[in-house]
Amino acid sequence: MAGYLAGYPAGQPQGYAQPGQAPAPGYPAGQPQTYAQPGQAPAPGYPVGQPHAYAHPGHGPMPGYPAPPAPTQCRGCGSAAAVNFAVRAHQGLLIMMRFQKLDGPFCRSCGRSVVRQMTTRTLCLGWWSPISLVAFTPFTLIWNLVAHLKFSKLPPSTPAPGRRPMDEGVPVLRRPPAYVALIPLAWAVWVATGVITHSG
Repeated sequence: MAGYLAGYPAGQPQGYAQPGQAPAPGYPAGQPQTYAQPGQAPAPGYPVGQPHAYAHPGHGPMPGYPAPPAPTQCRGCGSAAAVNFAVRAHQGLLIMMRFQKLDGPFCRSCGRSVVRQMTTRTLCLGWWSPISLVAFTPFTLIWNLVAHLKFSKLPPSTPAPGRRPMDEGVPVLRRPPAYVALIPLAWAVWVATGVITHSG
């Protein structure tokens, strides 16, 4: 052999013709390849603009392939370390009740600040209904305790440029409105004691 494989006579072009050469037998002139080059049409069966399973930047995902999750940021200050957990408050007004919920995500400082504000409000105003006294207010306080534990496990808040985290303020037990809860609780204890005493 002098530079050519057996069965390929001298001057015979290869399967993929070079510029200026005719294609080999079985490869008609102008036949596009399976993967088209820039400026060429794709091969039959490969429509123009067919997206791939993993879309390129700027394109949406292939149907059936979920989009990547968006990063979680605190809604208060934009801190990247945040937990998507809601904080609740409850108010009982004799025969009427009011429910409040503030959805996250929150960072450590903003979450603890919201928990302290809404828990203090619940302790002050959440007992003035019989159903609230025995059901909804205790549920709200337990829920906010779980929220407080979740936010406390986060690292210190790192707010986005130009933004500041919420002031946590003093703890709940150092806020005087929280002790308004002692009034309805003392009344409930007095009623329960009277019922037990006179039941015999």
